[in-house]
Amino acid sequence: MNHVSLNKTAVTPSKIVCIGRNYVAHVHELGNEIPDEMVIFVKPNSAIGNTLSSLHHGDELHYESEIAYLYQGGRFVAAALGLDLTKRSVQSKLKAKSLPWERSKAFDGSAVFSEFVPLPESDFPLGLTLHIDGELIQQGDTRLMMYKPEQILKEIQTFIRLDDGDIVMTGTPAGVGKVNEGAVFVGALVCNDQQLVSHCWIAS
Repeated sequence: MNHVSLNKTAVTPSKIVCIGRNYVAHVHELGNEIPDEMVIFVKPNSAIGNTLSSLHHGDELHYESEIAYLYQGGRFVAAALGLDLTKRSVQSKLKAKSLPWERSKAFDGSAVFSEFVPLPESDFPLGLTLHIDGELIQQGDTRLMMYKPEQILKEIQTFIRLDDGDIVMTGTPAGVGKVNEGAVFVGALVCNDQQLVSHCWIAS
């Protein structure tokens, strides 16, 4: 089983629950409709990877930076910057046929994360930044989400059990794009203009 790190301690999620189309600007940039209800899909534990790849079995990958929460004891206790990797062309073909997204979203290595850190004791919104080759490409925070973290947690639990250590990815702001080999990705989790954690990946 794959694991993530919380305070330098290994945590093994049983699954990753993902929220799609949760930022209006991102919905518009992909030409999608605003959903009538929360879009939810699941990645297995095997989707957790340590490297940022530009290809998977010959398919191009696109990045989506997200605020990822770690679930424990009935609530979110920690967060990280996560990258939801997507086979965009495969996803488009599946959507056109009204088929499930798993082949484009749930493949091995399709989710990579920074270190998880305890949630700040602050009322300030949690946010993210993603720089690629030194340029700010994605930025957003919980105020821009159509569904806030507590709404997300409540809705997920209406139909699926979350186990301690499970991860919830909360959607991506605008600015998604192709992962180019050799590109340097620096993602950070921020709160009140303070960086809580960051991670650097060099795409392979």
